[in-house]
Amino acid sequence: MTDPRPTPPAEGTGSTGRTGGTSRTSVRAGTTRARRRPGDRPRALTLGGVVDGVVLAAMLGVVALGFGPAWGTTGYLLPALGGAAVGLAVAWTAAALRWPVLLTAGATVVAFFVLGGALALPGTTVAGVVPTPETWQVLAVESVRGWKAFVTTVPPLSSFPELAVVPYLLMTVTGVLAGTLAWRARQAAWALLPVAVAFAGVALLGTILPARPLVQGLVVGVVGLLWASWRAVETRMEANRLLSDASRDATRRLRAQRVRGGAVMLALGGVVAVLVAPATVAGEERVVLREVVTPPLDLHQYTSPLVAFRGYTKDQADTTLFTVTGMPEGARVRLATLDDYAGTVYDVASGGASGVFNRAGEVIDTVAAGTRSVVEVEVAGYDDVWLPDVGELAGIRFTGERAEALQAATYYNGASGTGLVTTGLRPGDTYELDAIVTTPPAEEDLATVPIEDVDLPTAKDVADAVPAKAAQFAAEATDPFEQLTNIRDVLVATGIYSSGLDNQPHSLPGHSAARIDALLSQDEMVGDDEQFATALALLARQAGIPARVVMGFYPDDREWEPGTPYVVTGADVHAWVEVPFEGYGWVPFDVVPDEDNKVEPLPRSRQVPKPPVLEDPETPEEPPQADAGEVEDEDKDDDEAESVDWRQVAIVVVTVGVPLLVLAAPLLAILLFKARRLRRRRSAPVAVDRVSGGWREVLDTATDLGAVVPGAATRRESARLLAEQPATSAAGPTTTALAHRADQVVFGAGTPTDAETAAYWADVDTAVRDMQRSVPWGRRVRARFSLRSVRGADAPPLRAAAWSALTAGPRAVGRGAGALTARVRDRMARTRRRKQRAQQQEDR
Repeated sequence: MTDPRPTPPAEGTGSTGRTGGTSRTSVRAGTTRARRRPGDRPRALTLGGVVDGVVLAAMLGVVALGFGPAWGTTGYLLPALGGAAVGLAVAWTAAALRWPVLLTAGATVVAFFVLGGALALPGTTVAGVVPTPETWQVLAVESVRGWKAFVTTVPPLSSFPELAVVPYLLMTVTGVLAGTLAWRARQAAWALLPVAVAFAGVALLGTILPARPLVQGLVVGVVGLLWASWRAVETRMEANRLLSDASRDATRRLRAQRVRGGAVMLALGGVVAVLVAPATVAGEERVVLREVVTPPLDLHQYTSPLVAFRGYTKDQADTTLFTVTGMPEGARVRLATLDDYAGTVYDVASGGASGVFNRAGEVIDTVAAGTRSVVEVEVAGYDDVWLPDVGELAGIRFTGERAEALQAATYYNGASGTGLVTTGLRPGDTYELDAIVTTPPAEEDLATVPIEDVDLPTAKDVADAVPAKAAQFAAEATDPFEQLTNIRDVLVATGIYSSGLDNQPHSLPGHSAARIDALLSQDEMVGDDEQFATALALLARQAGIPARVVMGFYPDDREWEPGTPYVVTGADVHAWVEVPFEGYGWVPFDVVPDEDNKVEPLPRSRQVPKPPVLEDPETPEEPPQADAGEVEDEDKDDDEAESVDWRQVAIVVVTVGVPLLVLAAPLLAILLFKARRLRRRRSAPVAVDRVSGGWREVLDTATDLGAVVPGAATRRESARLLAEQPATSAAGPTTTALAHRADQVVFGAGTPTDAETAAYWADVDTAVRDMQRSVPWGRRVRARFSLRSVRGADAPPLRAAAWSALTAGPRAVGRGAGALTARVRDRMARTRRRKQRAQQQEDR
């Protein structure tokens, strides 16, 4: 009898004494080399896998820190770190369960949408956790569009919670890729590739201010490289694992040497990073996308507000445009900064020194110094896209009913201090400004301050009189500030202020090259802020002084007391010029002519003599004109009626009628089909067909009304079923008689006469009428447009058929993916069994 227990190994041999095992004995140097068995646990379930997860979590965590400067608060940590955790969790689960690639990708998508609400968009969820359809919509949309918005929005981005999808998505994908490569790839160092790409991507998405460069460099660079080296050594040692006592000692010594060498490398790398990183960061200018990407805002579609300047003074002088509360003393309400002149209009520029318009939120990064104030604005009669603001903005918060829509449509140019709401402001809108107001310096303080050299857009098509007048008004001055004040003083001293009102001299609106040329060519320059501010800016730029025009509002000191709400009317509109000074920034210069300047009367020799005044003779009293007025009104109405613009009427009819016709076309087609079917049945050339067609009409009407009749039922069975159903029971006796008569005609020997078929159809009409009257009118209407009789009573409902058609593709893809997964698993199993058999044969 054979003992089934294994025989113990002989002393001094390298055999395990086990027969039929899976280990292989090598007598080379008295060592034994063991092969890894196919049934070994996945690396994700080993201690080494835990170390991999800790290292990856540390690297992804420091990569996520790069979002800090752009976000402005710590609110980015939850979506960024949460996304990294989700990605690593999916990768670990897939590695532990040996999921295929398709299943891993599907699990990533599901986890992204299920957990995205709690981690990135808690404001769209129920109780901050349960996602809603809005959550999934925002996740899907921002996954595509959020990248552009992320780099075209003014930091900090904490005011735009939907942008949290960007760090959440980036870190989720990075976690899945890095974890999958670390736990499943033969060369674990490939896991550093997605981490490095994410590190560079976060840097490009950020600002010019670095986050934690020293910490990021140490963890991602040094720790990452050490981990990759450790994994490479571990792989080699696993492949050549020694089992003899002497070889185990050698292995331990080798491992100790590797650990000591790694520690020395880590220490040296840390010292080098600490010494080199600060100098590198300080001397290197960061390149980020938000500095080179132009925001998708087309300023050409928005008209310059200076075009409407004269409209405020003439048409809205007494109209309350908006009310400003909390405005500091000496502050002005800025509507827009204009720095691009093209010969016809002074417009708002974007790009270069003019700055760019980026999305703005409740917090705006600014380095401006001054008095910080909270200014509230309530819009009344103002209706335009340009946002009235005060000073340098550190934040914009809309508080009205349209707050969310307005916040999403608000852009701000920090270089020019101009705000823009693409949807436009309307009466009733309210918002708050975090404003930083700086008191302008006195002109005496500017006399010794250099003017900054700012590269503004080149003025085009300037008036012909500008070069000569700039030299004439600047006189002999050579200092830029003196030239500027000389030009300004000449305009103020010799100009005559007029907006063309009834009590003012004649003055044309506009600021085109022709208007400015006419202004400067006159002996008496007549105009208002629009013309004089434009003239001063163009004359200053001709002298080499950078200048721009600002349109806005400021109160008369006699009409507004600081500390009280400032009610802005059209009469408060002004335009002034700004010039940049070193240490002060853009300083305003008013160019309003003295009120004492009047139009000189014509010389006496040139005056036209007045005609003598003749006394009018008494005029006879005119009869009342009431009747004539009524006749005129009637004639006027007749003329208006006769002058109807039929072209406009036709356009309206076509515009409204064509869409309605398109929508009603399917319904009309159903009605036409049923009418044609009825006519064919009633006028069939064969009498038997007319009788059977009459029965089909009864059955189809009942089917459209909701009755259920199997297609294989006989006429008498169908009649019995119709008599039992509520929708058709009212015509039960008639339908039963019609079914019997139809059977007699169809299966009988004779042929019915025309009178008999006409009588049969009369009974058919009676049955149809009785069935229709027995149901509510709503069901009758639905029955007229129903397709159940066309598709057959046994056909499934249209909704179920449409759903089946829509889901046929995904079901087929699912079946194909399942079959593919099954084939892959079968192939892997066959390969595994083949390797096991080869191993067993080799061991024998």
